Amino acid sequence: MQSNILSLVLIVTQLIFISGFSQAQPSEPRLSKSDYIQRYGQQAVKEMHAIGVPASITLAQGMLESDYGNSPLAKYANNHFGIKCHKGWEGPSFIQDDDEANECFRKYYDAQDSYRDHSEFLRTRDRYASLFDLKTTDYKGWAHGLKRAGYAT
Repeated sequence: MQSNILSLVLIVTQLIFISGFSQAQPSEPRLSKSDYIQRYGQQAVKEMHAIGVPASITLAQGMLESDYGNSPLAKYANNHFGIKCHKGWEGPSFIQDDDEANECFRKYYDAQDSYRDHSEFLRTRDRYASLFDLKTTDYKGWAHGLKRAGYAT
């Protein structure tokens, strides 16, 4: 009888502890589409003027690749474009599963560095060279060209 009471007291104590003291931390609010555009739109325009990638393309890729800045890669590595380490990358990295397990992704100090690297990545790869012959207003041409060039799986 006494062991049953002791067991009951322990169970009640655990339930009180679980319900009252160990509540999960509130999660960060998710960025919406408009939040993302508000936060990163100017950076996309800046990159368009500096490198020539249309701001609409940069924003669209950033939004899709990062789930509007909500993906673990965007949150913990500031990588908004899913750019992998590739040969020659000497910066910090972030490991996560993608097409294969434990793939290496570039990690950035902040999202602006990710935006700059995205522009440079496109500008310095031969397979994207023809895109820079298009006008920055030709977002359809850029989108089709990126797909043809095999930007992402």
